[in-house]
Amino acid sequence: MLESRGNRLKKVSIWILVLACIGYFSACGWLYYKQREMLYFPPPPLVAPQGQAFDLASQNLKLHGWVINPGKQAALLFFGGSAESVEREASFFHDNLPGISVYLIPYRGYSGNPGTPTEDGLFTDALTAYDYVAARHAVVAIMGRSLGTGVAMYVATKRPVARLVLVTPYDSIEHIAQDQYPIFPVALLMKDKYESWRRAPQAREPALVVMAADDTVVPRAYTEHLISTFVVRPNVVLIKHADHSTVLAKPEYAAAIRNFLAAGE
Repeated sequence: MLESRGNRLKKVSIWILVLACIGYFSACGWLYYKQREMLYFPPPPLVAPQGQAFDLASQNLKLHGWVINPGKQAALLFFGGSAESVEREASFFHDNLPGISVYLIPYRGYSGNPGTPTEDGLFTDALTAYDYVAARHAVVAIMGRSLGTGVAMYVATKRPVARLVLVTPYDSIEHIAQDQYPIFPVALLMKDKYESWRRAPQAREPALVVMAADDTVVPRAYTEHLISTFVVRPNVVLIKHADHSTVLAKPEYAAAIRNFLAAGE
């Protein structure tokens, strides 16, 4: 009887292990297939900003965008966050950078643009956008915010950039995801890693990093690791009493952007 009870316990243990394995690998599969829905959050389109509209062709996609303060010699190409509409930044750039033409081009799948966002797709569109801007301006700076810092970093290693601005940047999306899901093999599952820390050593242009002291979306450690990988240390501005979202409304943020870009005009 004791042997029979031992066999039953063994069978139950095996079934528990099998069910746990099924659950674990099912969760891995769910993360793999849902990962881009968890990374990209296209918001509803906003009212078109007061700027000069234009269209851009990239990989058979017709992307629309706007130029704020058109006709200036210097230009700034801006890449936004994963849940942000770049057009909402139009008034900020109009008021704070009147001497620079600022190009706002929503990602594919954002603000009515066709296509589905992926790392490779955003990188391709970003280079196309840079080439469009560079053909019209003698000086081109690049600015990225949150997710867009990975796009900006990529462009900075592929094209000549006058100045590079990174607002609430990370070292890689993979590192953030791994800490959020520590029991899963994120490195094997993740498609879009945005590994800025691998590209930072190639960046030689003057760079500005803006950090929010109370950022919980991109905790400070990820930004500091990115900074440590630059060969030429960037200018760093830490804005106190600000989180990932509220940092954009701080006067120190606007002043840092204005002063840094004005030095390169």
